[in-house]
Amino acid sequence: MTTLSSGFARARRWLRDHPLAFDATLALGALVAMIGGSFADPGTGHGPTFGTRTPEPLSVLLMVLAALALVLRRRRPMAVLATTGLLSATEYVLMDPPAPVVMSAVIALYTVASRTDRPTTWRVGLLTVGGLTGAAMIFGSTPWYSQENFGVVAWTGLAGAAGDAVRSRRAFVDAIRERAERAERTREEEARRRVAEERLRIARDLHDVVAHHIALVNVQAGVAAHVMDKRPDQAKEALAHVRDASRSALNELRVTVGLLRQQGDPEAPTEPAPGLAVLGELVTTFRNAGLPVEVACAYRDPLPAAVDLAAYRVIQEALTNVRKHAGAGAKAEVSVVRVGATAEVTVLDNGRGSAGRQPGSGVAGTAADDGLDSGGHGLVGMRERVTALGGALTAGPRYGGGFRVHAILPVEARTGEPERPGTAGGTGFCR
Repeated sequence: MTTLSSGFARARRWLRDHPLAFDATLALGALVAMIGGSFADPGTGHGPTFGTRTPEPLSVLLMVLAALALVLRRRRPMAVLATTGLLSATEYVLMDPPAPVVMSAVIALYTVASRTDRPTTWRVGLLTVGGLTGAAMIFGSTPWYSQENFGVVAWTGLAGAAGDAVRSRRAFVDAIRERAERAERTREEEARRRVAEERLRIARDLHDVVAHHIALVNVQAGVAAHVMDKRPDQAKEALAHVRDASRSALNELRVTVGLLRQQGDPEAPTEPAPGLAVLGELVTTFRNAGLPVEVACAYRDPLPAAVDLAAYRVIQEALTNVRKHAGAGAKAEVSVVRVGATAEVTVLDNGRGSAGRQPGSGVAGTAADDGLDSGGHGLVGMRERVTALGGALTAGPRYGGGFRVHAILPVEARTGEPERPGTAGGTGFCR
């Protein structure tokens, strides 16, 4: 049974891949059925009788021509229907009793109904049913109400209805397949978009961590090399700062890389992301590197975690660029202020720029200053962080020299919380 079913499935698959061979097989089967039916005499008793008559040569010719026309039913369905309908009507007009040439017209009508729209099926079907039934009733020797005549109506009508049902089902299956393919494409595009966003976020975090700490390590290592022979104590202090900066870089890298571990991995670190609560430690590292920094904060309640992290990273990157590009003797000012439903982060410096740079370039006076034309991503990363939260960032030279970075971060307003006495409008230093 399994071998038989598998062989049938292979044959069906082959016929579906070769439609012309399928139509030729169908035409041959229809010819055999028509010739076999032409030996039956309808009679007047309890049913047809076989062996009492033989088909006329003209009837055999009409049946052969109708079967040959069915071979092209997929390529020219309307022409095949017209041909088989004309041959069937000719058989009704010239032969009595007629041979079942109408079987070919039934198959052709089914093909037209399964390959066209419903209005066309109705028009062509009514014309075919009316023409063939009228020819059978008018030119046949049997009464107009005989069962043979109504059989023509039944078979042609059934063929049109079956073809329309197959067409509707095929259209329904195609629509479902198209929706499934579109949903799959949408899922793939969404997955690619999420992967790209995650890669961008990881690259931004790694840049923020590495750029800051490596810049400080570079500065302190240069100081240590410069004073190693004359002032070893100061060289030791610089090397201690190098050790602290490298340790901080490793810790932050461990936190960032830990986010890539699978969920539930016991080795994944659980340290919180940096924020304004540790801004003092960040500022201390810059002061140890020789950059005077003043900090002022004016906000009431703790900022949301995403805003807190973005503000910290903006300050970190801006100060790193000040240390790298503002030149000797530069000073920086940092302020974080809550203004209504937003938090404003500002970083100012009075730098004159390093050698080869225009005065007043400060943090990143031009795209090249920040490495935007040579592989850097400082300003780009800051803007991405701020705009991802729905905020805005501006950066540019200050009038009279220096540079200014200003970020506006939206903060969700809290409702239903009582005012804390002595905190509204309070100003102090971030810890």
